[in-house]
Amino acid sequence: MAKLLSIPGKAVSITNVLGQTFDQELAGSLEFEIDGKKYSLDAIDEGKDELFILFGDGTNAMETYPSGRYIYIPKPRNSNRVVLDFNKAENPPCAFTPYATCPLPPVQNRLPIPIPAGEKQVHGLDIK
Repeated sequence: MAKLLSIPGKAVSITNVLGQTFDQELAGSLEFEIDGKKYSLDAIDEGKDELFILFGDGTNAMETYPSGRYIYIPKPRNSNRVVLDFNKAENPPCAFTPYATCPLPPVQNRLPIPIPAGEKQVHGLDIK
């Protein structure tokens, strides 16, 4: 379970694999605990019923896609509590084709711990 701290009117700068940077509307910061330690991830509001989270962690490059992964979670309805299920973490399209232009997790969304859940690295593909 995570708590969404709303940050109205704020944007976060996102850089893609081509080095282009663009601003995205920030829904807020998700605060959560793992093994008694507090962490946070910025969540992007794409205008739909879900929040979009780009994140990196200690499994990148060895177990999971090097640049990070994505999670979509439902927006909170009646409270600021949401389920942050890392089992639903996905590889970006760049993990599968060199022709995709994927956004990269912002610095503040790079967790200093491994998240050994969700989609793993696709072996056998030579994507650079």
